[in-house]
Amino acid sequence: MSKIPKRLLAASTAVATALVALPLIAPSASAAEAHVDNPYAGATQYVNPTWAATVEGAATRASDPALAAKMRQVETQPTAVWMDRISAITGNADGNGLRFHLDRALLQKQSGTPLVVNLVIYDLPGRDCYALASNGELPATAAGLARYKSEYIDAIASILADSKYAGLRIAATIEPDSLPNLITNSSQPECQTAAPFYRDGVKYALDKLHAIPNVYNYIDAAHSGWLGWDSNAGPAAKLFADVARTTQAGFASIDGFVTNTANTTPLEEPYLPNSSLTLNGNPIRSAKFYEWNFDFDEIDWTAHLYNLLIAEGFPASTGMLIDTSRNGWGGAARPTATSTSTDLNTYVDQSRVDRRNHRGAWCNPLGAGIGERPRSTPSGYPGSHLDAFVWIKPPGESDGASTDIPNDEGKRFDRMCDPTFVSPKLGNQLTGASPGAPLAGRWFESQFNELVRNAYPAIGGGSSSDQTAPSVPTGLRTTTVGDTSVALAWTASTDNVGVAGYDIYRGTTLAGSSATTSFTATGLTASTAYSFTVRAKDAAGNVSAASTTLAVTTTTGSTTPPGACRVNYSANTWNTGFTGTVKLTNTGSAPLANWRLVFDFANGQTLQQGWNATWSQSGTTVTAAPVVGSWNATIAPGASVDIGFNAAHTGTNNAPTAFAVNGQSCSIG
Repeated sequence: MSKIPKRLLAASTAVATALVALPLIAPSASAAEAHVDNPYAGATQYVNPTWAATVEGAATRASDPALAAKMRQVETQPTAVWMDRISAITGNADGNGLRFHLDRALLQKQSGTPLVVNLVIYDLPGRDCYALASNGELPATAAGLARYKSEYIDAIASILADSKYAGLRIAATIEPDSLPNLITNSSQPECQTAAPFYRDGVKYALDKLHAIPNVYNYIDAAHSGWLGWDSNAGPAAKLFADVARTTQAGFASIDGFVTNTANTTPLEEPYLPNSSLTLNGNPIRSAKFYEWNFDFDEIDWTAHLYNLLIAEGFPASTGMLIDTSRNGWGGAARPTATSTSTDLNTYVDQSRVDRRNHRGAWCNPLGAGIGERPRSTPSGYPGSHLDAFVWIKPPGESDGASTDIPNDEGKRFDRMCDPTFVSPKLGNQLTGASPGAPLAGRWFESQFNELVRNAYPAIGGGSSSDQTAPSVPTGLRTTTVGDTSVALAWTASTDNVGVAGYDIYRGTTLAGSSATTSFTATGLTASTAYSFTVRAKDAAGNVSAASTTLAVTTTTGSTTPPGACRVNYSANTWNTGFTGTVKLTNTGSAPLANWRLVFDFANGQTLQQGWNATWSQSGTTVTAAPVVGSWNATIAPGASVDIGFNAAHTGTNNAPTAFAVNGQSCSIG
């Protein structure tokens, strides 16, 4: 459904007329070929392999197979790369550097299809002057600004300007929360001190990055629950225009604005579509939750902001991004209809999908879910002039620690992240923050689990209106049982829309998926008991309950003689991660078919992802087996296969001391 906020309809004709008269700033001849109006149009987006590996690790550890399957769908989604410290540019203990990501983006880019890398610029002097959880490394001083320019922005710009990366489109989110803080928190001493450095730093970043033709600058514009009030929105648009006018290219230095960065404000409030509605003569926007704010959601805010920006002189081509990574608000608590209450606050509270107790509750809010998946030029919102839905905040990364955690990153304890704190900022209510949270930007697995469970639309990519799971598969049986494989079949499930496929589990481990009613589990061990179940799934992400468990024992087969295999193992270790490389050699006289390599981690290491084999972990035991029918499924006598994996460690990373293939020990070295 196309949505234009009701209070903007009356002004639409006047705005349209104003647009005709606005002069557009033409790009230079050299920039015209490389720079496009909407960088996301017709493009794919970069999938961060480091974040994807972390999600895979969470899926491996998930006790609920259905949840694990949904996590594995999430890990293929594109997320932004944050440059939150100077050391992040080259890489540090918390992640790989900028060139690492750009090089992998080149590998992901398909011929003839543009690829957008979402990059967050986030290291202003005196960063996050009002909150504490995301304070940065640079002080709000002239010396801090000098370092920001020379050691941070210049270093990033130098890498982005490398001709090697000219074929990528870099969408830079410029300094989240910085300029919005100057609108609402200017009375705070820290923000007063930071203000000139924010303006100068943002101007410098815009100038340096706009000079690179394939970089697109998007200014952070907070969210509807922060700037939506007219008393905030108008001054914000003026501030954005003032900063733009100080840059070398003027308005052309800003390609657009991004809202809801790292926030959970809903994309839409479907049961409160008109903020001008009255109930018993009272405007619903006067309810306690909205506090007279016209903008109930991000569609309201982006449409509102766009018109204000145009009035300030921005060109009509100005685009909007919305961070939808954590604003889905699905799950059992999501309302399904408009309230019938005649009490104003009850009516609003029962109708809104935003389940926070206050719109200012920003830190790791309980009940939030993953929102719309990233996509370009979303339809249905003409008033918002959207370039894309994006995931700027990678789901699963913390907003701030729920207790005081010493660190060397400048991040301080903010009581808004403390679930036990009754906050005056929230009308003397509890913060609603999730307990057990780590420092901002660190992986917060329990929150990620909740985000996946509460996703809206539900994980699976289908219509969110379909909440009906397929029927449970029946008649699970074997058709062939071998010493290292089991062929399964079952009776098809039914669904109100259609069954999209089936997930097959060996115990609690996802063994694979099938679009048909049959599947062959491979890489098994002879004379071993296994159990299998099957779950059906539809396109909306709904998953059935598990089928009746089928117990199967593989047949007794020929075993590999002791000493018929050799393993060479090596590890490249850094900080809390490492890459393991395994060369498996068949030293026997017969082909080694359907091999299954097993070893134990010595120090509690955690498998994250692997290649050239199907990898899994149960406790300390790691298993690698070839994909059935793959190039390395059979190892000829004297031949070798190279396989590998990425894993995490907690400080000690000793090598495994024993390896076995198909139950028989291998020599090492």
